[in-house]
Amino acid sequence: MTDITLWGRLNSGNVQKVVWALEELQLAYDHVPLGGSHKGLDDPAYLAMNPNGLVPTLRDGDLIVWESHAVVRYLSGAYGSGQLFPIDPRERAVVDQWTDWTATTFQPAWISVFWLLVRTPAVQHDKAAIERAIKASIRCFRMLDERLGLAPYLGGERLTYADIVAGASLYRWMTMPIDRPAMPNLEDWYARLNERAAFRKAICVSYEELVGRLSF
Repeated sequence: MTDITLWGRLNSGNVQKVVWALEELQLAYDHVPLGGSHKGLDDPAYLAMNPNGLVPTLRDGDLIVWESHAVVRYLSGAYGSGQLFPIDPRERAVVDQWTDWTATTFQPAWISVFWLLVRTPAVQHDKAAIERAIKASIRCFRMLDERLGLAPYLGGERLTYADIVAGASLYRWMTMPIDRPAMPNLEDWYARLNERAAFRKAICVSYEELVGRLSF
């Protein structure tokens, strides 16, 4: 047994962010499959930990944290200070900027493409809605591409939790059957992240089980 336990399904984009942080920090942890085909989100014991009834949930000793960005920030601060978690408040402000933008703007855009195109059965596809979602996503990816033309990572010269929460999108974005405009800086970032074993283990995970499936 370890002090850290993670609940969630490994093909959940939000769970993948936490797995990446755990692996990046080389932390030992127990994993409990939950949600999706594993069910269990309505289990009273789970809801007692996470009243929102979603994944992921992380327990570290007597601390329980849910919401993926909060979990990634916690792990980065507790175990990666000066590494994933910048100590200088000015540096950290930039990291938080991209982290919060991912939650409020970026993820809602690209995840809409995934739901409308991948998770929705083909016979139910709304082409106009898919096109709108792709357009909104491309706008966000262009913002990332512009930023990554100035620095190798979103926070600057090294990987931070901003790269984890935003970079968790890349495998799905790059493998979905859509036309993607060339974005050299973004593509270079994806290549750099792919060199990291933690990224490959956490993010490059098959989503075949989710294709054409709106619910379990």
